Amino acid sequence: MDLETRTCQNHLKKESWRTVLTLAYQSLGVVYGDLSTSPLYVYKSTFDEDIMHTETNEEIYGVLSFVFWTLTLVPLLKYVFIVLKADDNGEGGTFALYSLLCRHAKLNPLPSFQLADEELSNYKKDINTHAPTTFGAKVKSTLERYRVLQRFLLVLALIGASMVIGDGILTPAISVFSAVSGVELSLGKEHHKYVEVPVACMILIALFSLQHYGTHRVGFLFAPVVVTWLLCISAIGIYNIIHWNPYVYRALSPYYMYKFLKKTQTRGWMSLGGILLCITGSEAMFADLGHFSQLSIKIAFTSIVYPSLILAYMGQAAYLSRHHVMESDYQIGFYVSVPEKIRWPVLVIAVLAAVVGSQAIITGTFAIIKQCSALGCFPRVKILHTSSTIHGQIYIPEINWTLMLLCLAVTVGFRDTRRMGNAAGLAIITVMLVTTCLMSLVIVLCWHQSVSFAICFVIFFGTIEALYFSASLIKFLEGAWVPIAMAFIFMIVMCIWHYGSLKKYEFDLQNKVSVDWLLSLGPSLGIVRVRGIGVIHTELVSGIPAIFSHFVTNLPAFHQVLVFVCVKFVQTPHVRHEERFRVGYIGPGEYRIYRCIVRYGYRDAHKDDSQFQDDLVCNIAEFIRTGNTGLNSNAADLKNFEDSTAVGTASTHVSRVQLREDDEVKSDSVGTSELREIHPSQLTKAKKSVKFVISETTKIGRGAHEELKELMEAREAGIAYILGHYYVQAKQGSSLFRRIVINYGYEFLRRNSRPLTYALTVPHASTLEVGMVYHI
Repeated sequence: MDLETRTCQNHLKKESWRTVLTLAYQSLGVVYGDLSTSPLYVYKSTFDEDIMHTETNEEIYGVLSFVFWTLTLVPLLKYVFIVLKADDNGEGGTFALYSLLCRHAKLNPLPSFQLADEELSNYKKDINTHAPTTFGAKVKSTLERYRVLQRFLLVLALIGASMVIGDGILTPAISVFSAVSGVELSLGKEHHKYVEVPVACMILIALFSLQHYGTHRVGFLFAPVVVTWLLCISAIGIYNIIHWNPYVYRALSPYYMYKFLKKTQTRGWMSLGGILLCITGSEAMFADLGHFSQLSIKIAFTSIVYPSLILAYMGQAAYLSRHHVMESDYQIGFYVSVPEKIRWPVLVIAVLAAVVGSQAIITGTFAIIKQCSALGCFPRVKILHTSSTIHGQIYIPEINWTLMLLCLAVTVGFRDTRRMGNAAGLAIITVMLVTTCLMSLVIVLCWHQSVSFAICFVIFFGTIEALYFSASLIKFLEGAWVPIAMAFIFMIVMCIWHYGSLKKYEFDLQNKVSVDWLLSLGPSLGIVRVRGIGVIHTELVSGIPAIFSHFVTNLPAFHQVLVFVCVKFVQTPHVRHEERFRVGYIGPGEYRIYRCIVRYGYRDAHKDDSQFQDDLVCNIAEFIRTGNTGLNSNAADLKNFEDSTAVGTASTHVSRVQLREDDEVKSDSVGTSELREIHPSQLTKAKKSVKFVISETTKIGRGAHEELKELMEAREAGIAYILGHYYVQAKQGSSLFRRIVINYGYEFLRRNSRPLTYALTVPHASTLEVGMVYHI
């Protein structure tokens, strides 16, 4: 038995390593496409205007030394060995760090936040309390006490998200344009200018037009393309090193950085904006963590990506160290170091690699916008899930076409890699600075490390990134204004939407109807109850929304079963399906009025309407079966809804209530079966029948049995959705600034965004909208 156990363990270990290596291979196409194409434009952007390549080679050796140490310290040391460990239950990115901090310190809880959300298994993972005397406890209490600090961290996270969106515009432009620029050496000076921009634009249009097919449909091509590209630049680098300058490795010494700055001084400092582009795409290692594992990303970078990039940059430097006078105006660039016989094949591979790298950053932009929208910081957009197995592969049509137009505008407007590089460099380094700032708080609040370690982290990496940031910012008039302008626009949109949504929720909270009002109507409610289930969507987690009283006042009739559904997002990436639903009564059970809170993580995929309906009904039935307190309970004990809720379960769970629909009505099942069916009485006409299947061993009281029976009759009659259609206006006496923000800014965004229930794909044929004006 011991031998068999050991053999089984070895087999599982091999399987796990096989899985890790497979993920590492796949990550090459998804994560490292952008970083791998940086050799196309780093040297050209660096030597374009600020510094000249002289015969002493001090400039090219100094740039190579800067590139080597930048790649070593930022992607390798900072991201691979430190930042990747700061995952939010397996998810990475700027908003993942912010969400992690919010759960540990309650910095900015969502308006609909409940203490019950902290009981989620993913929410409570690895959260330990600080000792009262520690520095971390003091930092936590300070952040929770001062609203200004909380808003500052929110703005910091929004700046990072805005710059990621800006990167999604600039990176495809510079990558594709740099790859296409290889035709300059083949077509000559007179013709290339008329070819580069149109070809680059056509490739970009094709790239964005194919986004709706989803990454998974062409994903199998990504990893081979990037692997081929990395092997290609590695081989060219090794050839150039051996053939032109075998001693170029000496330039890796930090001494050459000192000589470079000493000789070039201010011009050398300004050229750092071009050197910065060598770490383009490093943030993707952290942002795409949810698709892969930490170990797979580390293996791919350290074993393939990092050595290939170093060899590529060394090979270019070796070639340039022996070529100081160029025959054409192309001067410093990637293709000039490629042997002439293989330039066209390399050009084709480079274009494919640039497309792959652009695909990765576009997908990352979709992901960050989905996170912002889920946490109430971006207008609701149409989100399509292009893969049934990988939740992170999404497509957002509005954002896709907006990115395409802006990307084409940048390509046509700049027409050179220098200004594109200045713009992209500022966006990249800003995101890295935001990550560094948030990571320092994660080290103290989440990792419970000493404050000295956090300070050292901020000072060391912050100094490096601040140096590059200053070099990029000085190029404001030469292209760096573009990401600032775009980030400013996106920041305004995010802040207006967050402010308006918060004020709208506060209005809902202040004008909600109490349960006492419902109880005062009596058991019959004084109105007509029609057959079916009425689903009222609300953002409130307690109380009855004002839209319901508005509806009842104007139309005194609603369905025999009424369900108030609140779809909310919690500050964790995923919510387990068995923890998604919380169901409870509103008022006494005989009223047949329920509340269901549906909780999603900010990266969870939403189901279609039929599956959501089945889960909703099954969870209500499960609550009736397990949480029913009886029809004769004291009504006063049921006034507080929050005390009568229960966590629902998935409808597919065998031991729970399951829903079954048949085309014909069948008789009751016999007692010998393991499952028994509860269905309404026979109908005269054959129609689709709804039945609950419950385990034979489960005991159900008579009251619960009758309630389940009525729920099934209502489900057979159909489900109708009652939605609120809101018009938002600033209340009287508001300041001019508030009137502009609410009446024009927020109202414009609200009219042009998707409705709240769009994510649940509510069927239009069963929808009733109730209009109401909100004065906030």
